[in-house]
Amino acid sequence: MVDDLSSAGRRRAGRAGRAAGGRGTRAARRDERRAAILAAALEEFAARGFAATRLDDVARRAGVAKGTIYLHFRDKESLFQELVRAMLSPLVGTIEAAALRDLPIRAVVEMIVDLFVNEIYGTRRKDVIRLIIAEGSRFPRLAEVYYREVIARVLPVMRARLTLAVERGELPHDALARFPQLLVAPALVAIIWNALFGRLAPLDVRELMRAHLDVLFGARSAT
Repeated sequence: MVDDLSSAGRRRAGRAGRAAGGRGTRAARRDERRAAILAAALEEFAARGFAATRLDDVARRAGVAKGTIYLHFRDKESLFQELVRAMLSPLVGTIEAAALRDLPIRAVVEMIVDLFVNEIYGTRRKDVIRLIIAEGSRFPRLAEVYYREVIARVLPVMRARLTLAVERGELPHDALARFPQLLVAPALVAIIWNALFGRLAPLDVRELMRAHLDVLFGARSAT
């Protein structure tokens, strides 16, 4: 009897393990399909723009049925919104979590510049920003989600740190604290310039940003 119960217990444990494994496999497949849809959406949005992109094309590129997209996203707009969150929110979290008070203000800004050059401009994330610039006025809700997910989170952090820099005497006046947008202006110029004129006169984005820091904070000494 004990052996029978033990055997039954092992069988139940085996079935439970297989069921849990099946659920894990299904969840992994679901995550893979979702990632494939987001990757395909980025390719289509970048190539065609938001208005001209069709979910049929996204599905074809992702290798899924169109109906599969609706299992993950309500419509094309919610797909784009999730693309913004998935690609940019982790970087925003990095800025929010950084110990900015402990660094000199130029070091803070250099960290932001490096993040932009390496993790945005050097990746497909720049295409998301380019799409917002190009189509945000035509599709205000797309601009709104970018504002909520990125700007509304980063701007207060930077304004607070720049205000502290003024109070500590790290900055000679409060212009940057009042208008933190001045810090990122060259980043937007770089995205727009290279999208329009990159094949004719490409900008060296890293050097552009370094020159911008020299204008704001003075040239670094050679030593």
